[in-house]
Amino acid sequence: MNPPLIAAIAFASIFLCSLIGMLLSKVIPDQHLTAGSKESVQLGMGLVATMTALLLGLLIASAKGTYDEQRNEVIKIAAQVAFLDRALATYGSETMNSRTILKHALEKTIQRMWPNKGATDTEVTTSLTEARALYDSLQQLSPRDDLQRSLKAEALKDSVELSKTLWLLSAQRHASIVKPLVVMVIVWLAIIFLSVGLFAPINKTVITALLVVSLSVSSAIFLILELDLPFQGMIQVSSEPLRNVLDELGH
Repeated sequence: MNPPLIAAIAFASIFLCSLIGMLLSKVIPDQHLTAGSKESVQLGMGLVATMTALLLGLLIASAKGTYDEQRNEVIKIAAQVAFLDRALATYGSETMNSRTILKHALEKTIQRMWPNKGATDTEVTTSLTEARALYDSLQQLSPRDDLQRSLKAEALKDSVELSKTLWLLSAQRHASIVKPLVVMVIVWLAIIFLSVGLFAPINKTVITALLVVSLSVSSAIFLILELDLPFQGMIQVSSEPLRNVLDELGH
């Protein structure tokens, strides 16, 4: 999904429906706009507003869950890389090639996950070539004692877990919010504002207030959609955990 486009559509739909409601109030006969009619409409719109609030809460929970889950995965990757590098350092100087491969793989992974501003898309997973090169370099180690055998087994296990975490993160990078839910929220909000405009007085103050409210609501939708794309747009998962580990690798 394109958050700026959807937010713009939401703003246009909500504000235009407010204006349409004002125009309809001039066309509809006065007997249809009595206090009783207003009360009935407000009762129905109250139910729609409640359902909209519940659906918005569902969207927020889904987006926040996606963001937190992928942020935790990034932190987990940083911890796995740091632990693997320390284990290799403890093993001895024979692991220098493996540590170099690990560092280069992490550099390329960071570049793919957080590309330059000109890039149009992100690729979260590490390449199969890098993962295979690291695993092969670990397999070539020849332990001399029980400690090195234990460290080699642990390093092989950690390298596999690291690849699994990266692939899991890649599988989760797509938006979790489904389009029908967003469409329904926008439609319900437009209906609510149509009813507001229907009984609102036509003056600059009311129009300005409806403009500000429409902008605020559409901005909220924009932020929810942005939160659902943790590696794109304005609200991104921080790369600091991985960059901090990268600076420590090889030391």
